Amino acid sequence: MSSKPSTSHDIAQGLSLAIHEHRIAPGTKLGEDELAEIYGVSRTVVRAALQSLSHIQLVEIRRNKGARVASPSLAEAHEVFEARELLEPRIARSAAARANATDIALLERHIRDEHAALDASDPGRALYLSGLFHNEIARIADQATIAGFVETLVARSSLIIALYWRHERALCEKHAHHALVRALADKDEAQAEALMKSHLVDLHSALDLRERNPRAGSLKDALTQ
Repeated sequence: MSSKPSTSHDIAQGLSLAIHEHRIAPGTKLGEDELAEIYGVSRTVVRAALQSLSHIQLVEIRRNKGARVASPSLAEAHEVFEARELLEPRIARSAAARANATDIALLERHIRDEHAALDASDPGRALYLSGLFHNEIARIADQATIAGFVETLVARSSLIIALYWRHERALCEKHAHHALVRALADKDEAQAEALMKSHLVDLHSALDLRERNPRAGSLKDALTQ
């Protein structure tokens, strides 16, 4: 941890990254006192960070029970991926019409970094980068309102995958993102839309939708890696 005082934004970013990378499991209690000690800040600063994460549904805050990492139900898991299957193919079509060389280079870098994380046996990092890839496509599409929805859905997907993933190695299917980038670079709108739909259906089908209880680890260890 940095010796400088952390802001609520810094703490929210650190917690978000740890959740996306599966260093903190769904359902983990996020005690204000423990987080304040870890980050060296007041509980007020921690509380503001947790509130900001609750707005994007990464954290659940319950009266008199405190905050926990959100733990989506089976029904929510289906709903999130069904919503992505509705929104993101259309977003990909719009992105194909607008993508420039700089956008394509950025997406290609995301793919390289994602594959490097998998090769380093760090699937949590790969998942985080995969989410950024999808968020970048929404940004390229230049539809801010829908991009906001996509960002929230991608965040929820990370929690769902932590709970219900069946074969982790399928996380970054070797050709799905590459094919998407080719379609965007070629400005092939129909192909981009079809590929995104197929990709999300494949991700949805890779979920093992049975109830399970994730194991909670040390919050301090997860946040000081």
